[in-house]
Amino acid sequence: MVTYLLKKSYQHKTLKEINFKDLWGDKGVFTTMRIVGKPTKIFFFNSHIKNLIKSLKVYKLNRVNIEKDILKLIKLNVIKTKSYDHLLRVAVNKKIISISLRDRKTPKLKFNLKLINHKRIDPKFKNLKYKLILKYLSKMDNTTSDVGLCFEKKILESGTSNIFFIKKNQVFSPSKNIYKGVTYNFFKKKLGKITNKDILVNSLNDYDEILLIGSGKAVTSVETIKEINWKRKGLKHYKILSNFYKKEILKCPVYR
Repeated sequence: MVTYLLKKSYQHKTLKEINFKDLWGDKGVFTTMRIVGKPTKIFFFNSHIKNLIKSLKVYKLNRVNIEKDILKLIKLNVIKTKSYDHLLRVAVNKKIISISLRDRKTPKLKFNLKLINHKRIDPKFKNLKYKLILKYLSKMDNTTSDVGLCFEKKILESGTSNIFFIKKNQVFSPSKNIYKGVTYNFFKKKLGKITNKDILVNSLNDYDEILLIGSGKAVTSVETIKEINWKRKGLKHYKILSNFYKKEILKCPVYR
């Protein structure tokens, strides 16, 4: 069950507050950022905003001053004296900017990935066409499970995150039909090399570890994929990547 601290929507033209709309299913884009602590830190904030504006341009929703207005609304809704452990979501369509804050639940080591046959619409971008995925996720405990999106017998990404596949100390990622998120790009720089290739579902038992990488999941180790009787063989790279991530959190500047 998702617990919201805040849910607000605003008109583009006037920034007047209106009844909240989550905008799921609309033509538009969103980004989700992890916000923690007191004083407040928002992880990879500039990268998230940069990606959001880039996607708005692609969808021709990038009106004059929209970045300035988004930043203004975030500042309005983030209380710097409050202690956070939440996910900050900004969603934008042609007429509305929506801001929400929901509790972030820490994923557990006992974690299952449920495979479903689905490819996101226009997957290179974080668009709002998520209704089928949300239908599955609403029935799950997101501390212990997520969906793995599969298309043409290839696994692409999870319902919430990118996926890394580890085999013989090499890190692999699907080569196409995925959105390479901010956390993905952080690890790409950190690791030096991620091998992009098609990840066939029937090849998953060749991999030692499967890791979910994203704002909400941080670094999450998949324990099982029950449909194919896959089980992780260790936690080596989970520990390595988690250590990288924790060090980056410590360096994150205070949000001002």
